[in-house]
Amino acid sequence: MTSFTALPGEESEPWPALGGVERQALRELLIHGPKSRAEIARELGMSRASLTRVTRTLVDHGFVAEGASQLRGTTGRPSELLHVRPGARSFLGVKLTGEDLFAVVTDLTAKVLASHDEPLRSKAVDDVVAQIGEVHDRLRAAHPDIAAAGICLAGDVTDADGHQIIVESLFLGWYRVHLADLVRERIGVPVATENDVRSLTAAEHWFGVGAGFDSMALLTVGAGVGLGLVADGKVVTGAHGKSARVDHQLVDSNGPMCGHGHRGCVSVYLPNGSIVASLRTPGLDYPGAVALARGRDHAAMAAFGDAGRALGTLVAMVANTMDPEKIVITGDGIAVTEIARTEMESAIEAHRHPTGGPVTLDIQPFEFVEWARAGAVLAIRSCLQF
Repeated sequence: MTSFTALPGEESEPWPALGGVERQALRELLIHGPKSRAEIARELGMSRASLTRVTRTLVDHGFVAEGASQLRGTTGRPSELLHVRPGARSFLGVKLTGEDLFAVVTDLTAKVLASHDEPLRSKAVDDVVAQIGEVHDRLRAAHPDIAAAGICLAGDVTDADGHQIIVESLFLGWYRVHLADLVRERIGVPVATENDVRSLTAAEHWFGVGAGFDSMALLTVGAGVGLGLVADGKVVTGAHGKSARVDHQLVDSNGPMCGHGHRGCVSVYLPNGSIVASLRTPGLDYPGAVALARGRDHAAMAAFGDAGRALGTLVAMVANTMDPEKIVITGDGIAVTEIARTEMESAIEAHRHPTGGPVTLDIQPFEFVEWARAGAVLAIRSCLQF
């Protein structure tokens, strides 16, 4: 994941400079919940005495509090538990689409405290920066302890010489934009930027259904198709910020041609817009296509059937290549998993390796605010330098 640095000349940070062990201890409590000192020390491979100094630092900064004692084993005395104080800091999360800005404020445990959305006034970089600044100021009036911000969007994001660069974002028409630096100058707190699917994957890995897993995959279905991967407990980014691109995976070599000249790839079957386009009905939108399929319209059911087969092919490919502990499917296009469940499951069985491990699917309901929450999780993780 990306991380941020302070601007030159900044005198103070809303987030204190924590040592590596302090960050690891706080991460353990964030992901796994209340633990005793002995449990944390065992997990981090350090002495109880050393951990006492670490936890004292976290308590002094207000991140951690001591709770009631609890018996944590079959023998021995009850142990005093340490737990995160959710209100210790708050974080701004932003999701940018080609048309809208979605924002949330969360606490330290990624619980949404406030949300806001509005249309983008312009796609010009300076205008978007100004609009993010205005939204930050509005939300900060009620949440003055915002420590950091995270912005996610569809596109390629990479680090270069200590600066995060949006290499390309087709929805916004951006190329090589230093958005994190520009927004940081405007709002006065550290800012991180990241690809939206990787951000959502990280959010699920720390605060969602993937918490505690060393490996997982997250497939998003909606305006596009995305894949996020966690391996050895870390979100996979790739050498050039372009990891896990699956939207042009082959599904049917005799299928329709996509805009890039690929025949029968995922992008012509699975995205919401592709389902709608295949029905060739003027004025139809995705909710309308879903309603037609649920009403047993033959053409709509066929379109969703094709989408389900494409999704099943992707699931099998991910299972075969990565063997994750869990595969999460989410996004605003997950109606396909309901309407075409049979086609999806048949494709998984047809394409999965015959001696592969079990495929554990977790289909998660989705609200668009989750993208902005993922931005806030990006900010939390960046503060902890993960």
